[in-house]
Amino acid sequence: MIAALQDFAASFPEYISWLGVMLVSAIPFVESYFGSVIGVLIGLPTPVAIGVAVVGNVASMLAFVFSAHGVRTKVIAGRGGADAAPEESPRRAKLRRAFDRYGVAGVSLLGQTILPSQITSAAMVSFGANRNTVVFWQIVSIILWGIAFGVLATLGVQLTR
Repeated sequence: MIAALQDFAASFPEYISWLGVMLVSAIPFVESYFGSVIGVLIGLPTPVAIGVAVVGNVASMLAFVFSAHGVRTKVIAGRGGADAAPEESPRRAKLRRAFDRYGVAGVSLLGQTILPSQITSAAMVSFGANRNTVVFWQIVSIILWGIAFGVLATLGVQLTR
């Protein structure tokens, strides 16, 4: 099956494979970790697979963070600067408790086991976390998860040969 997938991917120019992995990595729940696996499985070199997966995931996450920051800024300005929020849903309250307990770094590094980086980053910014701090820790997390899964996929492919 892996050989058939690699043959199919090889029928396209290499830049199309890179672009495909980058685009699929921008999708929430696929992210850098599954994107790097897909890149390795279609035959991209491991560093390239991880790199394009990280770039796609980071681009998507940045769009979510800047959007959430813009919305939060407008909402707060509309309230006359009051930072009091309406009652939260149970799911959002649970995410806020994790944010309060573990901070930006903890939620960024561990949050991807539960929710996509796009959702956790937007939520943290909406809770009032510093946008640049969220971006920094999310990028660190995206890179680490992409490397871990890319290396595991490479080892797994090597075992099948």
